[in-house]
Amino acid sequence: MDTVKTYHQVNRADGSQDFGISKMEDIYKKRDGKPDTPHRHDFYTILIVKNGKGRHTIDFKNYELSSNQIYFIGPGQVHQLTEELPTQGYSIVFSSQFLAMNQILVDFIEDINLFNDFGSTPPLELSKAEMAKIDRYAMDMMEFMDSGHAYNYDAIGALLKLILISCHHLCSLNQLDVQTMESGGSLVRNFKRLVNQNYKEWHHASAYADALNITPDHLNRVVKSLTGKTAKEHIQSRLTTAAKRMLYFTTLSNKEIAFELGFSEPANFSAFFKTCTGLAPSKFKQSA
Repeated sequence: MDTVKTYHQVNRADGSQDFGISKMEDIYKKRDGKPDTPHRHDFYTILIVKNGKGRHTIDFKNYELSSNQIYFIGPGQVHQLTEELPTQGYSIVFSSQFLAMNQILVDFIEDINLFNDFGSTPPLELSKAEMAKIDRYAMDMMEFMDSGHAYNYDAIGALLKLILISCHHLCSLNQLDVQTMESGGSLVRNFKRLVNQNYKEWHHASAYADALNITPDHLNRVVKSLTGKTAKEHIQSRLTTAAKRMLYFTTLSNKEIAFELGFSEPANFSAFFKTCTGLAPSKFKQSA
């Protein structure tokens, strides 16, 4: 049984809306300063941290809250915020429907490489000047939200895209020439989709290369150049993230998890998990 809490409603104040923005100080007050429970969303989340102290855990990886950070959490990722002091900043949430309504393609979200479905999701670290720019966009968003003017959500959609493009330009992984981005972007998108669809059955990069009608070497070169990780590392990250979620949030046994993830023997799953994480499944469950 899966026990992780999942939020389906983007804007809890107005269920008809597919976008929401809140000050993180207000969220802290609503929780009386208590850590939120580990949870996930069916939508996208951006946390803009101007000042903070504490910990942000995303898919069992801990990141220290500090100043001038931006976190990008994709649909399905499990995360938890533990604050020692009220965080100053913004929480922005939006759905795929909101992107479509504002002519922001899902391909664009995948190409900018800010939201990761699995694996490492470190915050984007900004300078004071860069944060001031993002802060202005977020403040403008809140003003449009409160204004009730016609076309306010069109303006918010434009500001969201500005934030995403600005952060994309600041991401070190994206300092590639336009030709490389255009030629490889489609391949990486298709590879990631295949991983999400087939990670339980296809554990090797060669299976994905065959499906894409390319060689494993070519797949690895392109994926590595655009994402910073090899195809094998993406597959391993997807499998270990799924395993961690099952170990922590369900009552399934190691044997059941092994078969659920496509391993022929529980021992093979245990060896794979320990190689990738440094812990045996049972040890991870105890430590988590």
